[in-house]
Amino acid sequence: MNKPELIASQRQDPRFSDIIYEKIVGMIADGRFPVNERLPSETNLSTMLGASRPVVREALEKLRADQLIVSRKGSGSYVRQRPDQSVLTEVPVGSLADVQRFFEFRAGLEAEAASLAAKNWQMQDKSLIESRFDELEACLQRGDLGAKEDQALHDAIALATGNQFHTLVREWFKPHIAIGMSVTRSLSLKRTPAHVRAVQDEHAEIVAAIFARDEQRAHGAMKTHILNARARMFQGV
Repeated sequence: MNKPELIASQRQDPRFSDIIYEKIVGMIADGRFPVNERLPSETNLSTMLGASRPVVREALEKLRADQLIVSRKGSGSYVRQRPDQSVLTEVPVGSLADVQRFFEFRAGLEAEAASLAAKNWQMQDKSLIESRFDELEACLQRGDLGAKEDQALHDAIALATGNQFHTLVREWFKPHIAIGMSVTRSLSLKRTPAHVRAVQDEHAEIVAAIFARDEQRAHGAMKTHILNARARMFQGV
């Protein structure tokens, strides 16, 4: 059994709290729980969703971590922002919470990759990164999704580390990465051209820092980019 098959075989069904999390996201997205309004109490949510209070509490903790809701001491939890409903249709049922957690994982991993790429890139790496960046820019100009091109740019940066484990890990988790990129880029197409340009500017900053061999700047630029992508999943369009 190869590594991707091993990972797939170890994958469990979604946690019940993740399913409840997703149901609440759906209620926020369709307006049943409006922005700036207080959510029902844990007890009421438990009854409404058919889940125990500990399960509901765990789901709410993840919603707070993802900045969809905010707690106000002595008052309860309030809706902070309303995501686009398409977020729920772009990912497998019960996996939306995992997509958010995977962005957290990527933020650390890819920031280190960018730093190492800044230290170790060779001329062939520079040429490949430039080519992949230009292909992504062309997608932007055409108004294409660009998810594959986005992934190819990040793959090129991983290759420039000179450490095969960065490329190997990306290959193992390629389906997970693809889902996150597809969702965020699909949402970007619904937003303003200025928003799409801002995302590409983040890529430009990463590339510039790598080529300048500024390891700290590359690390920060990549981490900011991944965490911004995570936050953009739940921003309205």
